[in-house]
Amino acid sequence: MIEIKLEGFPTMDIRKVKKLIELLEESGISELEISEGEESVRISRHPRGAVTFASPAIAAAPPAPPAPVAIGAPAAPSAAERKALANERTVTSPMVGTYYSAPSPDAQTFVEIGDEVRVGQTLCIIEAMKMMNQIESDKAGKVAAILAKNGDPVEFGQPLFVIE
Repeated sequence: MIEIKLEGFPTMDIRKVKKLIELLEESGISELEISEGEESVRISRHPRGAVTFASPAIAAAPPAPPAPVAIGAPAAPSAAERKALANERTVTSPMVGTYYSAPSPDAQTFVEIGDEVRVGQTLCIIEAMKMMNQIESDKAGKVAAILAKNGDPVEFGQPLFVIE
């Protein structure tokens, strides 16, 4: 488990945070803290508590209790065991976040196994830092596998769908 604390996140580039996490994982250090203007990020291998996100720009709103975010959660077992065939394309997560298979809890899922999808069709939503990001298909075809479950935390690059 890695703990991340961001301050000034509305202007923080998530790609910078990902690079810092990679740097931490590749090196032998256990904690990294960087400040740049009003932005700061602290990444630690040994969490002291839940992950917190704070922003001076949102000081007027009462803060919601922080929710723990698991980074490095294992992928579904079927994702590790399943091998893509030559005519299949794996759709991976472009970010760390929470996977949602439908636009709301009581709505129908975006896609199911066996559904035909077209280029640009929404496959799922990944919530990252309270932003809902629609993940679209970049290939037309048939959904052969759904490798994440609704509400699961997902990693950057984690396989989500296999499209034939």
